Amino acid sequence: MKILLAEDDLISRRILEAILGKWNYDVISVTNGNDAVDKLLEKNAPLLVLLDWVMPDKDGVEVCRIIREKETTSPPYIILLTSKREKKDVAKGLDSGADDYIIKPYDENELRARLNVGCRMIELQNALAEKEKFQGVLEMAGAVCHEINQPLMTITGYSEFLLQGISEDNPQFNALHEIYVQGHRLGNITKQLMEITTYKTKRYLQREIVDIDQASQKKPENQEPNSKE
Repeated sequence: MKILLAEDDLISRRILEAILGKWNYDVISVTNGNDAVDKLLEKNAPLLVLLDWVMPDKDGVEVCRIIREKETTSPPYIILLTSKREKKDVAKGLDSGADDYIIKPYDENELRARLNVGCRMIELQNALAEKEKFQGVLEMAGAVCHEINQPLMTITGYSEFLLQGISEDNPQFNALHEIYVQGHRLGNITKQLMEITTYKTKRYLQREIVDIDQASQKKPENQEPNSKE
């Protein structure tokens, strides 16, 4: 996972870069608040941030406030790193928009544990965002299905009616029968889409798509027209 490290002290920055690299983080380092803001406003910016409070240009608290004012569907998880120990300072840092707070000198085990919490929160946030995106698509699909059901019923109804009037050896029979079968197949799909109550996915061509069969309340029906006696 990418992590933004904002630390102006060279020695502290190098130590943290080594530690984070050892933990398999992809580290992006900056030395001042302005650069931290710029990096966090870029496309595909790091979602995990380790931010020193005292830095040139803008301090960590200012960076937090600026980033929290920006509307985004993927806000970063920000951990302030500082030597300030007073409770009022902790409150100020958290009120500015920081998600967590670590006091220097930090313990490596504590730092790793807090970063792990950040990673879990980001994963949960991403999962919820993905679910909301799919839910929006499904709601739109449901509205479309509602609109096409009436003409679809007309097609299947007329095809069934025509099938009753011709014999199976008629050259048009197979074509009409296929129209009827595929019309009902499409109808079953639209019904399932409108009956989706849970979020289920399945693998398809190296990606995940909504599993209609598992997500909807009812299973597709195999319906054949009444055969001509």
